[in-house]
Amino acid sequence: MALTKTIVTPQGFESADAYIICDGIKIYGKNQMGFSVRSAKEKGLLNFSDVPYVCTYSLEGENPFKQAYEYLKTLPEFADAVDC
Repeated sequence: MALTKTIVTPQGFESADAYIICDGIKIYGKNQMGFSVRSAKEKGLLNFSDVPYVCTYSLEGENPFKQAYEYLKTLPEFADAVDC
């Protein structure tokens, strides 16, 4: 699982079709999880961005990675991201 989209960092670096992955998922209790969203210019290259996120988690839902990606797609900054 991964996403692609154009990303502009706070420092002004722009990467068209950046490769975005969710990584380092940690489950907190029965209904919350944290994870990192890492972005690279393309798959296999070093990350230029690593941002932490926290969201709700459902034991009855899809696997945690699927839930993390679905959560990201609800956020305005990932609204135009494409599955890859």
